[in-house]
Formats: sequence, structure tokens, C-alpha cells
Amino acid sequence: MLYWLYMWMAAHHWVSGHGAFSLVIFRAACAIMGSFLCVLLIGGRTIRWLIRQKVGDRPEFHNATLNELTKHKGNTPTMGGIIIVASIFITTMLFARIDDFYVKMAMFCMIYLAGLGAIDDWLKLTTGRRTPGSRDGLLAWEKLLFQIGLGVLLAIFVYNHGNYNQAHYLNWPFLPKDMVMLPAVFVVITVIVITGTSNAVNLTDGMDGLAAGCMAIVSFAFLALAYVTGDLRWAAYLHFNHIEYSGELAVVCGAITGSCLGFLWFNCNPAQVFMGDTGSLALGGLIGYVAIVIRQEPILLLVGGIFVIEALSVLLQVGYFRMTGGKRIFLCSPIHHHFHLKGWSEQQVVVRFWLISALFAAFALATVKMR
Repeated sequence: MLYWLYMWMAAHHWVSGHGAFSLVIFRAACAIMGSFLCVLLIGGRTIRWLIRQKVGDRPEFHNATLNELTKHKGNTPTMGGIIIVASIFITTMLFARIDDFYVKMAMFCMIYLAGLGAIDDWLKLTTGRRTPGSRDGLLAWEKLLFQIGLGVLLAIFVYNHGNYNQAHYLNWPFLPKDMVMLPAVFVVITVIVITGTSNAVNLTDGMDGLAAGCMAIVSFAFLALAYVTGDLRWAAYLHFNHIEYSGELAVVCGAITGSCLGFLWFNCNPAQVFMGDTGSLALGGLIGYVAIVIRQEPILLLVGGIFVIEALSVLLQVGYFRMTGGKRIFLCSPIHHHFHLKGWSEQQVVVRFWLISALFAAFALATVKMR
């Protein structure tokens, strides 16, 4: 909205049409600051409202020691993801070009997954799905079904919108040539990315500030990648496929970064609120969507290395447990709980995972010139 106000003023010669506000990178920086302030403005009121709704979380694990370590978190309000989602939406509407197709689909993706996560959170906290008193929320296949449906919808719309010579190639780090994406392959990859990233971030959201801090780092890296992909000169210089109008997603990534940093104000240890599935599913799916549009799905595995490790630790633990009849690789999964049980304090686990996430992001950005 502010972009169009600026362009209207430029048309009337009240401001320069080539001023800072016409630049994507400037508006992305504004989105970081704007979303951070937005979270601070609405965060306290929202937390108090959540407390009145009595949606306090009670972390429960299949590990008595871990339950003892986390018992102090009882009744901390969850569903704080609505603060993040609201901030991203408001900031995007203010600073991005809201007529941009990719921005519209980004907001659709975020709201869809936030709604799915909110339903899951609400059922966990208020309804017994399997037995009286259970807190299972949506069943795994129910959640997966909705995620797959979203992935298919996004794949169809994004594939048909993109220019074939630009948007239907997959960029591979370290390789000079890209792979042409046939429609069926595009759909499969999109579904895997959307479901994989949304669930991986959801698994990472298990300690105060862990998911929010890692997501702030990942989204900032993708801000740079989206900007490069949307700029013809930078895309040519770095051998990226130029995706026209995708640069506006840098503003969305800026909004994600600022919102996650702002959320840390309330979510750092000891947390006043948890983001819950409402936030983690939306954040993971949204960053996966950005990777799909700018054709950087492989580099998402590097930038989001922490999320990949967290998800793999769960898959390995479950698979090994079933294969061996009860043996475990880790003391507890996801892997951040393993280190907590090994004697690391929660703050040590979180900060060290942030550092590793930053190193992954730096390495991933370094690969853009290794083609």
C-alpha cells in the first residue's frame, strides 16, 4: 500500500519516481524494521488475550527426565504464531507490491498453514481426539493431507505463471547447468518442499527461541537470494535464473526476519509465549514457497541445515526404534532434546544451534558463485 502511495505521489511529481522507496532492497529493509515494531506493539496484548483464553501449553514427552526439565513451562500460552503471522501480513501489505502474483500466493500459503496449525493447536489444548484427556491434535495423516493439497495448488499456479525459459529450471549449487522441470516433477518437488519445511520447522520449535532465531537467519539469507533472482543484472552475474517479479519476495522475507526477531523479545528464555503449530507450520511452509518460486530448493537444504538435521534425527530415531524393537540412537528426538539431556542448558542448546544455523546460511550464500 505504501508502495502505491509512493508511486501515486511520484506520478504527481511530489517525489522522485526513482527514489529509495521504489527499490526492493530498501523496502525489504523497511519490512524488517516494520515487522519487528509490529510484533512489539501487538505482542503484549495478544499474549494477555491468549492467557485469558486459557490456551497454556503443558509440554509432555516420552521421557521422565525431560518432563522434569520442562515442568516450569507449564501453562505458558501457545498459539503465539498469530503474532508472527499478523505482523508478516501487515508489513507485507504495507511495503510489498500487493498486486504481485508471487506475493499474493505467499500470503495465501502463510494463512492456509497458519489456519491448519491453529486448528491443530486448538485441538491439542481443548479436545481429546483419541481417548478422553488426550492432546493429540490433528492426526498425522490429516495434517499431511492438507499440506500435500496446498503443495499441489501452489505447484499448479506457480508453474503456469512462470516464464518457461526462466522459472522451470532448478538451480543446483556447484553445477554450471540447471535441470529442466517437467510439470509432474515440479508438483512432486513442491509438495516435498512445502510439507518437508513446514514439518521440519515444527519439529525444531521445542525450546525457547530456537525456531524463531533459526528462522530469522534463514529468512534473511533468502531475502538476499530472492533479491538476486528478481534483479536481472545480479541474476546474470551470479548465473541465477532470473524470475521476473520474484524480487518482491525479498520484502516478504524481510517481514519474516523482523517478525521472528520481534517474537524473540517474548519467546527468549524464559518464554512468555510459544509460537505453536500456528507459527511453525506457517513459517516453514512460507520459506519453502519462496525457495520454490526462486528455483532454489537445493540451496534450501543448506540454508536450513538445522531444520534438516532436526527432521532427520526424528526419522532416524523412529526408524531405528522400529527396526531394533525398542533401541534408540539419541536419548530423545528431535536432536535438541538429546543435547539437553546430555547436560547442555537450554540456553546453550539454543545459542549453539543459532550459531550453526548462521554458518549453514553463510556457506550456502558462498556457493552462489561456485557454479
